[in-house]
Amino acid sequence: MAEKRDYYEVLGVDKNADQKTIKKAYRKLAMKYHPDVNDAPEAEEKFKELSEAYGVLSDDEKRQRYDQFGHAGMDGFTQEDIFNNINFEDIFRGFGFGGQSQGGFGSIFDLFGFGSETGRGPSRGSDIQKNIDLTLEEVATGLSKDFDITHKKECPHCHGSKAEPGSDVKTCTQCSGTGQVKQVQNTPLGQFATVSPCPQCRGEGQIVETPCSECHGVGLKTTTNKISINIPAGVETGTRLRVAGEGDDGLNGAPAGDLYVTIRVLKHDIFERSGQDLYYDLPISYVQACLGDKVDVPTIDGVAKLTIPPGTQSESTFKLRNEGLKHIRWDNKGNLYVTVKVVVPKKLSEKQKDILEEFAKESGEEISQVKQGFFDKVKESLNK
Repeated sequence: MAEKRDYYEVLGVDKNADQKTIKKAYRKLAMKYHPDVNDAPEAEEKFKELSEAYGVLSDDEKRQRYDQFGHAGMDGFTQEDIFNNINFEDIFRGFGFGGQSQGGFGSIFDLFGFGSETGRGPSRGSDIQKNIDLTLEEVATGLSKDFDITHKKECPHCHGSKAEPGSDVKTCTQCSGTGQVKQVQNTPLGQFATVSPCPQCRGEGQIVETPCSECHGVGLKTTTNKISINIPAGVETGTRLRVAGEGDDGLNGAPAGDLYVTIRVLKHDIFERSGQDLYYDLPISYVQACLGDKVDVPTIDGVAKLTIPPGTQSESTFKLRNEGLKHIRWDNKGNLYVTVKVVVPKKLSEKQKDILEEFAKESGEEISQVKQGFFDKVKESLNK
């Protein structure tokens, strides 16, 4: 099996390209290789490759996973998951493509093996978003988080039918209940037929004469529920977690949308984070730096021992393996990097000064001490 090409390379865009640039690049190439206008043997496969790349890069969640893990990150998605993200009608509007073509391929979805789109189908419910703040300690362990979510659920009065119980619902006369109307366009490339939602019934196929008194003919009611989700250890700011079926309900038996939870990790008092590694500044005395010492160092989940060798210089960094954060997808942990900061005392007793002067003589250093002025002595006495 041939190795898949990089999606950015397929569309010919930079990895930092915005959605407008990605859409423009896909539209241009898709128009070139669309099977209705290009009968070259490789055109159909080329078009599929372009559509797969666009289906991933045009979706924020899929693109984030692809950027982090490459093609391996797409293993959890089916082809239908990827291609259903593309609004082909919007992409090819004005070019005679999209719904049903006369070029022998039927619906564009037939190219991907998803069956025909000629029948009226219920719309999937909308996805919803929720932002959650986590502390670094919560990130280190992972947790189960409870919170309230507001979404649209099937109206209990009409059970999603949109009609007042007992009232009449008539078949739409314009589309004969199909929910779709067909239009034929003449283009320089030939005659093409497109299928679009019926404007009279808005794609429903039915006309509700008496709207539901509870949901006012919407079929859904806004409700708030408490849900619980498991947040794995190691998440980062910007991580998005998908909770299937917790978005808005669909109508007419359509599946519900999903809930996407976006994580923000709060700033920590003593640790800085970079990926799964943590960084900590440890103040030590001049004596500890010269003679060495064994000290306790705080970690994200306890305390670790650190040996400071004699002669350690300020800004030296030591690595404590596996004292960082767990990776979100693997069992290994990051490291804790400890940078020592040698702290020079601002005040010395007379005995300490004598010892340091003797130390300077033993080291062959000539020290010209700065004498305190009158005002310096007054200031020092006031600060005691």
